[in-house]
Amino acid sequence: MHEAPAAELFDGEPSRGQSGAVPFWRASFVVMIGIVATTLAQHNLLARIPLRNLLKNDLHLDRTGMAAFLFVTGFAWYLQPLFGAMIDAFPLFGSRRRSYLIVGAALASGGWAITGLVPHDYAPLQLAMALTSSAMVLVSCATGGLLVETAQANGSAGKLAGIRQATNALCFLVGAPVSGYLAGTDFSWTALACAVVVAALVPVAAIFLPERHLPAQPVSALWHQLRTIGAARPMWAAGAIMLVFFIAPGTESALFFRQQNELRMTTGGQGWLVFAAYLAGIATALVYTRLCRQLSLQALLLIGIGANACTQALYLFYTSVPAAFVIEAINGTGFALAELAFLDLAARATPRGSESLGYALMISVRAFALFGTDIVGANLLDHHGWHFEGLVVVNTATSLLAMPLVFLLPRTLRAQRDM
Repeated sequence: MHEAPAAELFDGEPSRGQSGAVPFWRASFVVMIGIVATTLAQHNLLARIPLRNLLKNDLHLDRTGMAAFLFVTGFAWYLQPLFGAMIDAFPLFGSRRRSYLIVGAALASGGWAITGLVPHDYAPLQLAMALTSSAMVLVSCATGGLLVETAQANGSAGKLAGIRQATNALCFLVGAPVSGYLAGTDFSWTALACAVVVAALVPVAAIFLPERHLPAQPVSALWHQLRTIGAARPMWAAGAIMLVFFIAPGTESALFFRQQNELRMTTGGQGWLVFAAYLAGIATALVYTRLCRQLSLQALLLIGIGANACTQALYLFYTSVPAAFVIEAINGTGFALAELAFLDLAARATPRGSESLGYALMISVRAFALFGTDIVGANLLDHHGWHFEGLVVVNTATSLLAMPLVFLLPRTLRAQRDM
């Protein structure tokens, strides 16, 4: 008996998507506003510098304490598959996407308003933000499901990945400097700004996303979703590759402390640093929308992983403010290339009919790895005598381990490109 070649271990036809009644431009517009709502109004953007500044300078947390707070606050993002399964299996008020977007955005907006009113102490702040994150995840899963449906129906996974990344980067271009400014005000202003942003999705979804009424589904519909996902070998292979790529010890909290303590940067300066990274990300996303029609998914994945490793290594020279701006801009390109390729892969590997669940599963892998490994990286610096440069070397080397795993994806999936 001959053994199957390594490239066929996860073989299986990727989903081609399904035709939807919503026109491409309408669905794309709602997806873009959904991305704005769940990106801009998040504790990692508008609240990014104000929250970290509060934790470091008011609550006096060290790097490990800050990373742990952020990890617990975002717990709902690691449970996205549960939200996705619920959305795919059970229409809400007869709607599979629209009602979830409206209800989730309304709850998230209210959650941010409450976050601005609670005392700025560890426990109440963390609880309020964790509950708000749960509502944000509901919106994110519904948006992701709509994105995948639209991509599969139109053969445009790469194009929509580029639109998503460009929208995400644009949010950071606007939000990063504002975040630096908000860090100099009371945290309640940050919460109010986030509440207003996410509330804007409610009228957009109501007006631009008409859906035919769907009947209520039995509980067995959830079991069907789980069985579909369990049998989706290409999707699990894609998730495994993403986990290996993102599992390296994180540098997020370490960089925040390095910027303030060693480079003596102000919160405003930190905001412009993020701006530089995502300005490069927008340019990269625009280029990707053309590359995805010319290159196979395999080539895009290998280029993205390799480029990210090279740019990540530049953090070894993160020793001055000018160097920090140059490095963040270059790394913004490398990371964007890798993330775009993974988003493209996620949309193509997700099974038809389980768009929210499949997409959420892979995005949750990314979120868990990024925030979880940040605790590991911070702990190595705070309690085990590691130096920042050592963390960079390990992070770079670990990311490269994902490159050979690309060849374990099904050939039919690796060969795909946009129409």
